[in-house]
Amino acid sequence: MSVYISKWHKELGIFSRIKPVIILEGNILDSYQYPEEGSMPKGSILRLPEYLHFYYRDMGYENIIFYDSLRGFYNTCEEGYLEGFAKLSGGVASQEYIKAEFKGGSRKNGAADIIRKVLSQNAEATVVIMDYASRYITSPDNMDQSEVDSFTVLLQAAIEARDIKTESNGILKNLLILITNKANDIPAWFYLQNPNVKILTISAPSKEEREALVKSLNFRSFFAGEVYMEDSPYYNEHPDELEKIQDKFVALTEGFRFIEINGLRRLCKNEKIRMQDLCDVIDLYKYGIRENPWKKLRPEQIRNAKAAFDNRVKGQDFAITKTLDVIKRAITGMSGLQGASHTRPKGILFFAGPTGTGKTETAKTLAEIIFGDESYCKCFDMSEYAQSHSDQKLLGAPPGYVGYEAGGQLTNAVKNNPFSILLFDEIEKAHPSIFDKFLQILGDGRMTDGQGNTVYFSETIIIFTSNLGIFTVNENGQREVNVTSQMPYQEMSAHIRKAIEDFFKLQLGRPEILNRIGENIVVFDYIRPDAARMILSSQVNKIVRILSDEKHITLTFSGNAMETLTKEALGNLQNGGRGIGNVVENYLINPLARYLFDNEIFSDAVLVIDKIDIAAFPPVLDVRKVKMF
Repeated sequence: MSVYISKWHKELGIFSRIKPVIILEGNILDSYQYPEEGSMPKGSILRLPEYLHFYYRDMGYENIIFYDSLRGFYNTCEEGYLEGFAKLSGGVASQEYIKAEFKGGSRKNGAADIIRKVLSQNAEATVVIMDYASRYITSPDNMDQSEVDSFTVLLQAAIEARDIKTESNGILKNLLILITNKANDIPAWFYLQNPNVKILTISAPSKEEREALVKSLNFRSFFAGEVYMEDSPYYNEHPDELEKIQDKFVALTEGFRFIEINGLRRLCKNEKIRMQDLCDVIDLYKYGIRENPWKKLRPEQIRNAKAAFDNRVKGQDFAITKTLDVIKRAITGMSGLQGASHTRPKGILFFAGPTGTGKTETAKTLAEIIFGDESYCKCFDMSEYAQSHSDQKLLGAPPGYVGYEAGGQLTNAVKNNPFSILLFDEIEKAHPSIFDKFLQILGDGRMTDGQGNTVYFSETIIIFTSNLGIFTVNENGQREVNVTSQMPYQEMSAHIRKAIEDFFKLQLGRPEILNRIGENIVVFDYIRPDAARMILSSQVNKIVRILSDEKHITLTFSGNAMETLTKEALGNLQNGGRGIGNVVENYLINPLARYLFDNEIFSDAVLVIDKIDIAAFPPVLDVRKVKMF
C-alpha cells in the first residue's frame, strides 16, 4: 500500500515555492512517516526536523540548517553543512558563530542577523529551520526591546529573501521555517497581514495516515520475529481476516499520535502478542491490562440479567429491557456502528422519570451483573458541581491553581478503574460549563485532565439521571405538575421526553448533547400499585430474613398487619420506592426495634405481629410471643 500524503505535506510543497516564511504549528512533537522515495526510504519514521531536512534535500536545496536558542546553529542529519552555511553569511563556523544568541537581533552576527544574511544571498538555495520557536521569548505580549529587534530582523530577512535558479530543480526560494506549538507563541505583528508568511497546521494523524502506517511494510515490525513467522502464513492465505484486524486497530487508535502508535508497536513486540490479538495491545497501553472484563462476559450472564433486575427493581420492565439492549450492543461490538468514532463509551443512557422509581438501583444492579460488584458503579451528585469552576473539581485544576496536584474526582475515578459505570445523578443541576466536557467524553471517549494525562472512557458505561419533566415552569415562573401517576405510561413518557428536549435545546442551548444521547433516553414509570406491593413484600421479606439469619427470631404477620402496611404504602406512591421504604421504616422497623428492646428480646424467639396501630404516636405494634427459647 502506498504511503498516504498528508494535507500539511502537500501544502508544504505548494507554499515552499511562493512564501519565504512558513510557520508550522500544532502536532509538532510527533514523528511522521516519510511518504516519498528519496534521501530516506519511503515509510521511514522521522521527527519533524529530520523530516523537513530530507524533504528539502529531495526538493534540491543545497544548504539546510537548524537553529534553536540552546544549541545555536546545527544539523544532526548530515555533516558538512555548518561550514557552507557560515561561508554564505560571510562568517566562519567557530564555536561563537554556531552558538549565536537569538536576542539582540540588531547586533552583528547575532542569530537573526546571520539568518538575514543567508536568506538574502543568491549563491545557494538555503533553508533555515528554527526549532522550538515558542521558547525564544518570554511572552509575545510583553517583549523587551532586544526580542522585538530580533523578530524585526527576521521580518527583514523574509522581505529580502532571494530566489535561486537551479539547473535541475527550477527556481527555489531561500526559506525560513519556524516550528512552534502555536502561532501566537510568537508576536502577532510578525505574521498577521504579512503576505510573506504562511501558517500550516499539523494535525494528529488522520485515519488514512494511520491506515497507511499499519498496512505498510511497517506492519511486520509490530510482532516478535517468531510470532510473525508462525502467524503470517495463515493471514497470507486469509488476507480479508488480516484486513479486519488492521481496520479495527486503525479505528481504535483514533486520536493517537504516531509516537504513541510506535509505543504500541514496541509493546506488542515485547509482549509477544499474536497477530489475531493485535488490538489487545491498546488495552495494555491504555489501562495496563491484557484481559478486558468486557471480553470475559458470558452470554448467559446477560440472558439471566432480567431475573437479577426483577429481584431489585420492580415495575420497570420497559426501562430494564431498554437498558439491556444498550448492554447487548456493547457486548456484541455494535455500539456506535452508525458513528465515526470507535473510542466512545461502551454505552450511554439517560434515566428519567419520577423520584424513587429505581434509576440508581438499576445502575448498581448493572454494575453487579457486568463487573461482579455494585461498587463498580461510581456515583457523582451533580448538585455538587453547580458552580462555574466545577469543571476543575470534576476534571482537575490546571497547573498553578489550587488543587492541581489532587487531580479531578471524575478523572481520578476512571484512571483508578477504567472499567466501570459512571452515574451522574440529577445532571440538570450541573453548571453549563460541565456539559462542554461531557460533549467531548461522549463524542471522543477521552479527556485530558488538568495534569495533562489522557483519560480514556471507552470501557465505561455513562448513565445520567434526571427528574426533568416531572414539573415545568409556566409563564409566571411558577412550577406546575407536568405528569401524574394517573397518566398511562406512554403519555407520561412522551411528556417527560418533550421536557428533556426543551431543556437541552431551549434552556441550555446545547442540542448537540441531546444528539450524543440519541434514543437512549429511558423513562422510568411511576410505581404503580402492583409494583408497590412487590416492593413492600421484598422489603418486609428482607427484614424477616435478616432477623432469622442473624438473631434467630422468627417473625410472621397477620393478614390485618400486612393489610395496614399495604394500605399505607399504596397511599404514599408519589415518592416511589423511597416512599414505601419510609412507610416500612416508620410503621414496622422503628416500632419493632422499640418492642424488642423494651422487652429485652435480642435473639431466639418466635413472634407474630397481629396489628399495627398507625393512629398512635409514635406507631405501636401488637405483638404476640409464640415461643421464647
